[in-house]
Amino acid sequence: MQNLLHNLNDEQLAAVTLPAQSALILAGAGSGKTRVLTTRIAWLIQTGQVSPSGILAVTFTNKAAKEMMTRLSAMMPINTRGMWIGTFHGLCNRLLRTHYRDAALPQTFQILDSQDQLSAIKRLLKANNVDDEKFPPKEVMYFINGAKDQGLRADKIEPYNADERKKVELYQMYDDQCQREGVVDFAELLLRTYELLSRNQPLRQHYQQRFQHILVDEFQDTNDLQYKWLKLLAGHGEGGGGALFAVGDDDQSIYAFRGANVGNMIAFEREFHVKNLIKLEQNYRSHGHILDAANVLIANNSKRLGKNLRTDAGHGEQVRVYEATSDLGEAQWIIEETKNLIADGASRSEIAVLYRSNAQSRVIEHALFSAGIPYHVYGGLRYFQRAEVKHLISYLQLMDNPHNDSAFMRVVNFPTRGIGARTIENLQGASSQYGVSLYAAVPYMTGKGGTSLAGFVKLIESARFESQQMALPELVRLVLEASGLLTHYQTEKEGADRIENLEQMVSAATQFVAEEGYGHGAPAHLGPQSQAQAGAAIVNQDGVEILDADAPLATVMSPLSAFLSHASLEAGDNQATAGQQAVQMMTVHSAKGLEFNNVFITGLEEGLFPHESSSREEGGVEEERRLMYVAITRARQRLYLCFAQTRMLHGQTRYNMKSRFFDELPEDALKWLSAKSQPHWFANKKTAWDEAPMLGSDNAIAQKMQQKSSGWRIGESVEHAKFGEGVIVNIEGSGANARAQINFGSAGMKVLDLSIAKLERLAR
Repeated sequence: MQNLLHNLNDEQLAAVTLPAQSALILAGAGSGKTRVLTTRIAWLIQTGQVSPSGILAVTFTNKAAKEMMTRLSAMMPINTRGMWIGTFHGLCNRLLRTHYRDAALPQTFQILDSQDQLSAIKRLLKANNVDDEKFPPKEVMYFINGAKDQGLRADKIEPYNADERKKVELYQMYDDQCQREGVVDFAELLLRTYELLSRNQPLRQHYQQRFQHILVDEFQDTNDLQYKWLKLLAGHGEGGGGALFAVGDDDQSIYAFRGANVGNMIAFEREFHVKNLIKLEQNYRSHGHILDAANVLIANNSKRLGKNLRTDAGHGEQVRVYEATSDLGEAQWIIEETKNLIADGASRSEIAVLYRSNAQSRVIEHALFSAGIPYHVYGGLRYFQRAEVKHLISYLQLMDNPHNDSAFMRVVNFPTRGIGARTIENLQGASSQYGVSLYAAVPYMTGKGGTSLAGFVKLIESARFESQQMALPELVRLVLEASGLLTHYQTEKEGADRIENLEQMVSAATQFVAEEGYGHGAPAHLGPQSQAQAGAAIVNQDGVEILDADAPLATVMSPLSAFLSHASLEAGDNQATAGQQAVQMMTVHSAKGLEFNNVFITGLEEGLFPHESSSREEGGVEEERRLMYVAITRARQRLYLCFAQTRMLHGQTRYNMKSRFFDELPEDALKWLSAKSQPHWFANKKTAWDEAPMLGSDNAIAQKMQQKSSGWRIGESVEHAKFGEGVIVNIEGSGANARAQINFGSAGMKVLDLSIAKLERLAR
């Protein structure tokens, strides 16, 4: 027992050894929350309070789930394969596979990732002659997913106008289409599981009694439905159920745009009558000056649960701040500092450049390329999202379920086989008329188009027949060759990389069957029926038929079905692996969960960071401040903050005021690398940003800046008795007729007569 607990600090030890009651662990950045979660699980098992099968651990990424299982395996001799540790979507998928009949799903239901879902919605709109300009497919998709995230079906939504009413109608039609095709999207996985448990009391009670300990990572990122799902499994309001051990950090809640509700943490504390609130404030990542900056900044937010990070690592180096004259100057400074870091022995992969908006990356990327410094843009397309891989997956989905219309549409004419748009329209008409899938509607087609479609069906049926006894890797190889994908990409100019990606699928399949416990030669099509016949099916005391939930997913799914689910879940995962030996470039949102020795936070200007939209949204500035807090706490040793006086974005040169966040940082933690007294055009005190007009090319700007009118210059910092401090962004006229356009930040853009306005020139 001592070996399990000996490396924990007092706060961690208190959290790990809490009694079996609901608890909230407020885990600051770099405070060892993963250690606390895994050690808590190991401690519960080792002390005999629960068996491995009585634990449900929920994470937000597959990477985090795998990390937990790896650590658990190292802590104690248990087989983690059958444990219920995974993402919300992964665990819901597992439960629905086990209870597919009760969930009104086919045994081989398939999962639509976001691209497949968008394709399905496009088909729906086209089949029903819906104007996709008035109802853009992405907008319809966001509406549907938003409703599902709130736990709302179409019949529970009260539309407030005609357009909303049409979206509700499309939502219902989309649900019907998915049910007919035997597919579910990501939001449906959670909603279908919640509905199943809500209406099926014996099943709900079975899992409530089973999972006496529910542990949740990144609790601040839960949305409304996820929280309701957790409450249901924990038996909240039913007088029973398990203890909910929630770990999170309200200061790192940055996914409101995805539906995350930071208020769930406060609601959990209130609704579960939490007596155990433990704050993990000992930071093992960053030096003192970095933590001081983070603590003082985030203290400006209201409605926090409150904590203060500390470290034993000493103050370290001050946070470096650089003011550039332009975004080009900012990029060049980053290059010079990066070169210095590398010369001092820093690894390129331990240097990260963070930005609020993707539009900022172009100038920095160009500078890195010109300097010959390798870089990696983190968060690009992952393997299972690449077009050629998705084509292959669609063929494999048809091997498993030929009635998947999304998969059918993706590859029916890829590689091209002479099936045109008119033929597809006729096929969709037949599908609608006879109420069958596109695949089943092919026999109703005649003429040349019908012949071509029949050829495609024959290709699929032949491959399905030939592969009946094939192992999954062999099936993948067969489909690669029979589909014509390899031949197609061999003729492309840059097809070599795509072919390598396709070939990698054979290796991926081989690795998958090994990791999931399938036999080396297990037939890819071997379904779970044979497992049930082997005795895996059980009936509990309430008469509920369930499969052995302690067994791995392999026992309830065929290798092919499981592999396809794995591919969809991986494609939908928000986390990716950073590249090696290259400077890492990413948005601040992408940086969540990562850490680097050296971090640059760029573009710290009003309107950029905090983003201009934040002032128009309730709680928007506080969310931006949390985002800044996340950015700061990514740094271990050195943190650089930079901003530019002018920036070219969207074809316009903008005159900027420095971010309000600088006024919220402790001066003694900062080291200004450019003199604060040198000319700058943004001496703001918590101001809001307005866009300056486009002044043309850089040469034209330079010429205008040299023009004088009544003694004033474009770019000068001024102060007005009523409007406060601002910057002159344009001057019109001359002499007594001169007028200046001035950005006064929170007071807005004003046009003042220079002969009348009482302006004071701020010291340079």
